[in-house]
Amino acid sequence: MPTAIVTGASRGLGLALARALAERGWRLVVDARVSGPLDEVAAELPDAIAIPGDVTDPEHRAALIAAAGDDLQLLVNNASILGPSPQPHLADYPLDTLEQVYAVNVLAPLALIQLALPHRPRIINLSSDAAEEPYEGWGGYGAAKAALDHLTLTFGVETGLTAYVVDPGDMDTQMHRDAEPGEDLSHLPQPETVVPRILALLDRRPTSGRYRAADIATLTGVSA
Repeated sequence: MPTAIVTGASRGLGLALARALAERGWRLVVDARVSGPLDEVAAELPDAIAIPGDVTDPEHRAALIAAAGDDLQLLVNNASILGPSPQPHLADYPLDTLEQVYAVNVLAPLALIQLALPHRPRIINLSSDAAEEPYEGWGGYGAAKAALDHLTLTFGVETGLTAYVVDPGDMDTQMHRDAEPGEDLSHLPQPETVVPRILALLDRRPTSGRYRAADIATLTGVSA
């Protein structure tokens, strides 16, 4: 049975992706920092293994790879942190916090990819439009996602692995609400609406690259 690792799978886009992959018959190894919600996710999905922990912890990353085993065919690096809420300007950004943003959003995904390399899985790393657009107040998070974009694509070139960076677009998620506290985001799409576009990458198998979810719909004929 093909196996996928999905990090940050207890809510939002990670949860929506895990559910969709399970419906397609994938065996799942899911992670999140808090065990309670993650255990609930694993209980609702067939053939799912929940391993709570921090992706910056080497032992936790090794446990994810070990649980996936030889059938590991897909690695989805979705786990991410925003940084301070509300987002500060870079002139005031606490550097110790920025180091943690990079540790979670850049170094941990690369470390998992390195561990997964012997299995040669396809890679989907979740990014953001903030990686390309200089939005005021999003400098720390955006810079980390830009670094993730570049290392993912370079890793694909160097190894021949199929490596996708996906910008899902604005969604009504807890992270977005944390970034813009007090704003009404109910008009934004729910994560579930983006999932078919991301899964189209698995079906159509385009070349490695950076893809916007909205463009995937156009390129593949997947409905919005």
